[in-house]
Amino acid sequence: MHRWPEVVSNDQLWDRTRQAPIENDIKKRKWEWIGHTLRNPASSVIRRALDWNPQGKRKVGRPKQTWRRSNDAEAKAAGKTWVELKRIAQNRVRWGGVVAALCSTRNQEA
Repeated sequence: MHRWPEVVSNDQLWDRTRQAPIENDIKKRKWEWIGHTLRNPASSVIRRALDWNPQGKRKVGRPKQTWRRSNDAEAKAAGKTWVELKRIAQNRVRWGGVVAALCSTRNQEA
């Protein structure tokens, strides 16, 4: 059996190449898009879709993890509410700081 001379973990690889994990870039782009969408007029379909709350009953059991719920959890980890995020998104400069806080490695769950 052939074995590579050195086993390198992903974390060591990220350190050696000075690159951040792709998850960070995806998360940053997602929050930038959310900010862009929140700056659209209130009548915009995509903006209304972010606030849409479907009504009705769900099946018994664990609630499904939705895109909105995951966003709310990330915002809560950074100490922000959805209402605060909607207000802050109107200021592009301030939104950039919020995106940086939301995407920092300190807020990442293990």
